[in-house]
Amino acid sequence: MTNQLIYGFLLALVIAFLAYRAHSLNKSGALAAVLTGTIIFGIGGWDWAILLLTFFITSSALSRAFKKRKIGLDEKYSKGHERDAGQVFGNGGVAALFALLHGFFPAALWPWLGFAAALAAVNADTWATELGVLNPHPPRMITNLRKVVEKGTSGGVSLVGTAASLAGSGLIATLAVLLSPSDDWSLITDNWLLITASGLAGSLFDSLLGATVQAIYFCPKDQKETERHPLHLCGTETVHIRGWKWLTNDWVNFACGFAGGILVLLIT
Repeated sequence: MTNQLIYGFLLALVIAFLAYRAHSLNKSGALAAVLTGTIIFGIGGWDWAILLLTFFITSSALSRAFKKRKIGLDEKYSKGHERDAGQVFGNGGVAALFALLHGFFPAALWPWLGFAAALAAVNADTWATELGVLNPHPPRMITNLRKVVEKGTSGGVSLVGTAASLAGSGLIATLAVLLSPSDDWSLITDNWLLITASGLAGSLFDSLLGATVQAIYFCPKDQKETERHPLHLCGTETVHIRGWKWLTNDWVNFACGFAGGILVLLIT
């Protein structure tokens, strides 16, 4: 186990450094990635590492794709494309917790299922956010599908975004069953459905939180809602208009992964 932790640390260090050089992570994000990567790679091993890397690589690639379609959306989001420590822990924290539990219960299958579903959920959410901009029509608020909102609005959903969410969850689920420690193929098929559904549900839960209790602010100068605080991109101080001030987007992402991981265990 000691050697595996050392190898896990070295692998996490190399990947975090490359991601930092590629501007996918800032300094705090790189340090957080080393910590979460060491836990997941060092305790879980290569199978666990593949799922985490799939999430990180695809989400980083999608965040850079379709830049012309995303012009103007940065003012909505709380942070830019360089992930910081909060974003890393928000997206990978639950997965790291399941990897730790695997260390205590190495023969059990449930930590693997929880880990996979947690990553499926945050991957689904990321794909929905990054690909939802391709929807030809504005999204609608998840709490009231009749209310049309601007692209990038927290809690907004669309057909393209939901389809992307399902695909993102399904990708992680597919890798999870292919790498599954179980050799019961009937059980593996069931687990694919459970992980995919749990990941999609976690993503929708993220949208529900964004529409109801996530902290949302308003820029008086640009007359726009935003997640950014204390300053908008224009430099104007933003004003809190709804939601719990402590419930930032990072905590919403953490709740997304937690919901996916717990749900798959409840229905297994």
